[in-house]
Amino acid sequence: MKHPVDAHVGKRIRHRRWMVGMTQQQLADKVGIKFQQIQKYETGMNRVSASRLWDIAETLGVTISFFFEGLGNGVIAAAGNDMMADKEAMELVRSYYAIPEAQRRRLFDLARVLSEAA
Repeated sequence: MKHPVDAHVGKRIRHRRWMVGMTQQQLADKVGIKFQQIQKYETGMNRVSASRLWDIAETLGVTISFFFEGLGNGVIAAAGNDMMADKEAMELVRSYYAIPEAQRRRLFDLARVLSEAA
């Protein structure tokens, strides 16, 4: 049975990997393991060791603490409240950050105005 913290860390690995446009195979190659192991980490079926999490964080350009964001007092936010679990939301965020900063700011202002009008 998978531990909720392992599942959460795995989700954060998957989200970050996806945000940087990296495949499971590419991540596995960079950290020196098989892609099947990445699959097991991402589903929470296998627990990620501290040294492996360090390697994954370095490869994905985040700190170790990134993988634990959203955990509080041992309680994980309900999956239904996890906007980043939605593939469309993830794609939107990735596309948003691909836009040059000045244009991105204008798009952000437009989205805010549209959401207030709704």
